[in-house]
Amino acid sequence: MRMLPFARYTIAFCASAFIAGCADSPGDISRDAEPFAGIAADETITALGTEPFWKLEISPEGGRYQAVYATPENIDGSAFTATRFAGNNGLGYSGELDGRAVNLALTPGECSDGMSDRVYPFTATLAVGEETLFGCAYTDAAPFTGDPAP
Repeated sequence: MRMLPFARYTIAFCASAFIAGCADSPGDISRDAEPFAGIAADETITALGTEPFWKLEISPEGGRYQAVYATPENIDGSAFTATRFAGNNGLGYSGELDGRAVNLALTPGECSDGMSDRVYPFTATLAVGEETLFGCAYTDAAPFTGDPAP
């Protein structure tokens, strides 16, 4: 039987993907992995960043999550409903604010805001529409260390 050239490549690709999926080496993604559990579902999360300054606070509220996004131009912030999802090494929240998608990714690891002597237990990446912002985060159960009022 004669195979078309693209068929050989397709079979080779599928076979290598299958074999790689069965490997147990470091870095492989496993279906047996537990979702990130470092932040409980009932904790309030505060994520913040500098240059530009921003803050996102997410609180559980009646089986949902209430998020408030604030900037220097909007100090009181704007509220929206967020959805929580846990990955293998972090946690995410997503929602929509004024027609823009909002996505927050949190991962464990020491983080500095670059302006104070505080050390935060989580890093934060926030996408608001087309803009991506970087910062740090803490929760009521895993607070930052350092001066509370720098």
